[in-house]
Amino acid sequence: MNKRIYTDFSYLIILASTFGAVLALGAIVAPVVFNTDKLTLDLLIDHYNSGIIMGEIFRRFSYWIYFVAVVVIVYEALWYKMGQRDAIAFGASFVVVFTSLMFSAVYSPKILAMQDLGKEATNSDTFEHIHIASEIDFKLLAVSLIVLFVRRLMLLRLK
Repeated sequence: MNKRIYTDFSYLIILASTFGAVLALGAIVAPVVFNTDKLTLDLLIDHYNSGIIMGEIFRRFSYWIYFVAVVVIVYEALWYKMGQRDAIAFGASFVVVFTSLMFSAVYSPKILAMQDLGKEATNSDTFEHIHIASEIDFKLLAVSLIVLFVRRLMLLRLK
């Protein structure tokens, strides 16, 4: 058996697990954190403090996202160097890296910095726009991860 298959499957597992994490954070964790009033009786966390909790979750998740961006760059560069180029995989990997870095290096730090300024800063239009942009970025990351996963899986079958 080709030893390269372990690298390929590891890459696919990283892509799939990251997609699962993005999906879980966006569709499960965030709605629970921001709707504690519907889930608890005596414990009510206001929107600002819910944002602090979610911000910390995303700050920690950013470390994983940085790792994924590096893995995608290295893996895709190796494929490119070997002359096995695919436009869909290249485009999806570019979007994965771009959205990963935008989320981890731009949006999360800006949101956390505004949260550190206090409740008033998080009620501003600037915060709202950054937050909406980060949500769009996170959704683009999810879509590009699944596209890259499916395309790489299809290309493995052709090998």
